[in-house]
Amino acid sequence: MQSDIGESGPSRSISVTEDVRTYVLRRKRDFRVSTSCSGAILLPTSVKPPKSTDLQVPVGDYTIYISKYQARHISSIHRGMIPIFYEDLPDYEF
Repeated sequence: MQSDIGESGPSRSISVTEDVRTYVLRRKRDFRVSTSCSGAILLPTSVKPPKSTDLQVPVGDYTIYISKYQARHISSIHRGMIPIFYEDLPDYEF
């Protein structure tokens, strides 16, 4: 899945990897790629709401919003942008 980005220059695309596509579809919600201290991060829009200046990439019935600041620097939305929550790991014990 790709989205064209047309900022005052030549158009380019941002792709969504299949594992991120599966992640979004399983969670049945919209997400946003935003800026964090360690780089681009994919968060649910309930945590990081979209802005009117965000680019929109459709994934099934859902949307991945991309901060205009991140859009300049990324060519794909990939697994490395999904935060790891230790309690979601199968071997994690409290």
